[in-house]
Amino acid sequence: MARPNILFIMADDHAAKSISCYGGGLNHTPNLDRIATRGMRFDHCYVTNSICTPSRATILTGTHNHTNSVHTLDSKINKLLPNVAKQLRSHGDYQTAMIGKWHLGEGKAHEPTGFDYWEVIPGQGRYFDPEFINPEGLHVERGYATDIITDKTIDFISRRDKEKPFFVMCHHKAPHRSWECHPKHRHLYQDDVKVPDTYTDDYKNRAKAAAAAKMRVEMDITYNDLGLAQPEGGAEEVGNLMFEGSWSFNERKIPMPEDVSKMRLIDRQTGEVFTFKTREELSHFKYQRYMKRYLRTIQSIDDNVGRLLDYLEKEGLAENTLVMYTSDQGFFLGEHGWFDKRFIYEESFQMPFLVSGPGVKPGSVCSDIVSNVDFAPTWLDFGGVRIPSYMQGESFLSSLNGTARQSADAVAYHRYWMHAEKIHNAYAHYGIRDKRYKLIFWYNEGLGLPGASDGGEEQEWELFDCHKDPMELFNLWSDEGYAAERERMVRLLEDKMADIGDEPAHPVGLKAERLREMYRPGAGIGAKAQQHNM
Repeated sequence: MARPNILFIMADDHAAKSISCYGGGLNHTPNLDRIATRGMRFDHCYVTNSICTPSRATILTGTHNHTNSVHTLDSKINKLLPNVAKQLRSHGDYQTAMIGKWHLGEGKAHEPTGFDYWEVIPGQGRYFDPEFINPEGLHVERGYATDIITDKTIDFISRRDKEKPFFVMCHHKAPHRSWECHPKHRHLYQDDVKVPDTYTDDYKNRAKAAAAAKMRVEMDITYNDLGLAQPEGGAEEVGNLMFEGSWSFNERKIPMPEDVSKMRLIDRQTGEVFTFKTREELSHFKYQRYMKRYLRTIQSIDDNVGRLLDYLEKEGLAENTLVMYTSDQGFFLGEHGWFDKRFIYEESFQMPFLVSGPGVKPGSVCSDIVSNVDFAPTWLDFGGVRIPSYMQGESFLSSLNGTARQSADAVAYHRYWMHAEKIHNAYAHYGIRDKRYKLIFWYNEGLGLPGASDGGEEQEWELFDCHKDPMELFNLWSDEGYAAERERMVRLLEDKMADIGDEPAHPVGLKAERLREMYRPGAGIGAKAQQHNM
């Protein structure tokens, strides 16, 4: 058989629960389900840094962010770095393409490299009439972004040299905030969506980072997010600014006043007016409006995945093409009251991951722990191309072929570097998860990185039993009944950090019991803890 093709389809902020084959019961995605039916669904795929730009750098290079230097949303990739496309093209004779959302910086120093063809949207891009950048410059294309990105993907595959294999990265903008669906889907999801059990979370029994985050549907979502007309006025009349760092940025949050009887929210598309009698009604309205806009936007992703699958079948390519679908990270759908991502908490940490193609058993489910840092070496392994020594991920080709490959100590590693950035105020942290437990260290330092605040907030540890407490409501770090697991997870964390060369912000080599004593509530342990390592 000829060397296999690889089609990698990635959405932006697509939660696993909003793909019907994951059983969330929120929506129906028949075309995404086709990939799972014909192949494998992964239930333990995790992101190394739950934010767009760093995740994309990890996928492209097969390295963690401390290695590729794309730490935060404001970081930019160095185009001279080695990447998987360069390796496939140089050593596997693959035809390569990058189409859609890039978000790793614009300009000559940061443009896509290793690709025979690339056409990408600048920054976050627009849903309607998006701009695209290619080697010739910037231009606008009429239409809806998800449709256009799919058109360009099909066009590249149709024009390829049929004597060579192809590697295509099809990166969608959707369903990223502000959740603007295709007009043909505006009628969908009229019935209310079930509100998560943790929507009114009070953040007790957790690190302070949970309560500090500005990602609450009730308090932090904007008029623009919900497709509502924003009135003129200041904070007292209209609501707080989402971001106060720019004179040109005037997007405001919908307030949550004690007296909601005078509020009038207006649908900017239809002019419909919404009024409320209680704060509970307003909160429910915000959540339902958010979720329905989000789910409607996903529908175009599903439609266009169907177009790609149909094209592969029509052209006789399906049997020899590895198709992968994922998102750049997970997303909160009201769990803990949140939207957005950034945290190692499960809804943000878990990536949806569906794979079909040669050697993948139809209808199978994989429980191996994999990560986005493993994608690049797996593509190379699948294509019969040498995996370069600089890559930090591991191929999971054996998992795709149905052979469990991991020891009981396998973990997924996560590090979020962009401490307390101005909009979401998510604290910097790192941690690991195995099949049952999750350990988190909130080190709360910006380290001078782009977009991060200075830090200095009290450092804390968290330990969760994800079997007994899947909603992650009870921090067991100080629970004596979990002393053995606390010790085991600290050792696994330090082993993982040593293995990938990431520098810890906690004192290394101490017993977990000693760490528990050091980091008791109110101890005020801050950046000075790093002196142990220095």
